[in-house]
Amino acid sequence: MVVVLGFLAGMPCLPIAAQPTPDQRLFTEIAGAAGLDFVHFNGMSGELYMVEMMGGGTALLDYDRDGDLDVFLVQGAMLGAGKSIEEALMAPRHSLPLTGRLYRNDLASGPGGEPMLVFTDVTAAAVPASLGYGMGVAAADYDNDGWVDLYVTNYGSNQLLRNNGDGTYADMTATAGVGDERWSVSASFLDYDRDGRLDLFVGNYLDYSLGGRAKCAAVTGSPDYCSPLNFAPQPDRLFRNLGNGRFQDVSGSAGVTTEFGPALGVVAADFDGDGWLDVYVANDATENQLWMNQTDGTFANEAVLAGCAVNDTGIPEGSMGIAVADFDGNGALDLFMTHIAQETNTLYLNSGDGVFREATRRSRLGVSSRPLTGFGAVPIDFDNDGWQDLFVVNGTVQKIAALVAQGDPYPLRQQDSLYRNVGGVAFKKVEGHGEFDEPHVGRGLASGDLDLDGDDDLVVFDSAAPVRLLRNEQRSAGVWVGLRVGTGWDPFRDALGARVETRTSSGHLRVRRIATDGSYASASAPEVIFAEAGEATFDSITIEWALGGKTTWTELPAGRRITLVGNRRDAR
Repeated sequence: MVVVLGFLAGMPCLPIAAQPTPDQRLFTEIAGAAGLDFVHFNGMSGELYMVEMMGGGTALLDYDRDGDLDVFLVQGAMLGAGKSIEEALMAPRHSLPLTGRLYRNDLASGPGGEPMLVFTDVTAAAVPASLGYGMGVAAADYDNDGWVDLYVTNYGSNQLLRNNGDGTYADMTATAGVGDERWSVSASFLDYDRDGRLDLFVGNYLDYSLGGRAKCAAVTGSPDYCSPLNFAPQPDRLFRNLGNGRFQDVSGSAGVTTEFGPALGVVAADFDGDGWLDVYVANDATENQLWMNQTDGTFANEAVLAGCAVNDTGIPEGSMGIAVADFDGNGALDLFMTHIAQETNTLYLNSGDGVFREATRRSRLGVSSRPLTGFGAVPIDFDNDGWQDLFVVNGTVQKIAALVAQGDPYPLRQQDSLYRNVGGVAFKKVEGHGEFDEPHVGRGLASGDLDLDGDDDLVVFDSAAPVRLLRNEQRSAGVWVGLRVGTGWDPFRDALGARVETRTSSGHLRVRRIATDGSYASASAPEVIFAEAGEATFDSITIEWALGGKTTWTELPAGRRITLVGNRRDAR
């Protein structure tokens, strides 16, 4: 079955150039104009708590099933000296509502028929109060009812919010048994045992107490935020979905507690092409893990043998965010990691069988990222030429001396980074564009086509600042098709874990994965967009389903957003 969600034709196009010119606007920040008025409150009190500078994240999801993407954002709490998180949540020191906030997308038609984003805050009627200091969020339909649910990670108890299907959410944490009390940051929904039910992997960070923390200092001797190496890491958790609204903690029996570090990024994908989802965990300042699915309910950490545990000098790095995509066009999913300043962001290219080689220097991603501390990262074909580019948000974790001297109360701000993929062999940093000049304390980042115009937009979660919505201003000079992939014959049950590939008339193989996880503490939209420059067309699109089997479509119409479900197609 194919459901046409929208059709946009005859839109103005911009030529695809080798490098965008400075007068060619790439993104426009429109959060305030669109009614997305969220402001993050990080609760800093001068005590330099690590919690206040690590959050938070955002999710893009169609919570009301009206065909466009809504936005959920986590919220912080007041952090006072010696206070527990429960006390912090109750502290009446400010007027901001201390709960995650949900904004409904009421997409409208603007001047000339152009799509116009209009958001309405529906939190009060829709979302239960937070149980902890919000860090991140995962989004998926865990109970298979066709409505997208949310799992909010916290400093404090995590929360599972079930979509009731009537515009509201219910807190099912206690019933489901997934309220991990550890400091969790990123999480991923995945069907690791291929039983048709989404399980849950939770990445936990540090054993950190507001009252019993270490006192840390910069190299100058002035007080500063601590390193993660000052605290013990916490083991991650794997919860198996039992299908009755409950989960079982199988972390020990599955083997994922045998090795662990301070987890910040989590992503589930089939890295070796065997049809079973694996899990990659980005750890802060310790070796990363690649949990390869053994197909019997257990995992084995093969990161060292696979070449993606440490960098090519054998040193573990301060990993934060993860972007997974086929960057070099060989059909296999590669790994891109964001890291702390004075290291570099790191690219691992997948040979196709789950063996990686570091390609940071060869891809020219190293030098430009060395001064920056990266957090959220997403693959995004921002210029619609078919190749997956990279967008990274930055913000340090220790004070910048120049900003301290200027009296900045939160001196961690840095500029975003946009890297254009040059034909799958290298990346070129896009510079000279004013929209990337202003520094921020960038943390969460999610991508999705918010205005349904055929390209991915970005929602950026900045710590202690207003949210940003970056509308993509590029228009494809070639062809594009937007796909939502449903499973179980239900177009509203996203086929998470599926692999989608297209063959083009120009001879290129393009691969996308149906997923919401990755980046940092955030959930992107599960839809995918294929685009090609020039005269190229899509010869075929093939879906490899997460539960096995393939379906191929040919002669799909371009310039449309369509939903593919099962193995039938109804062109209407």
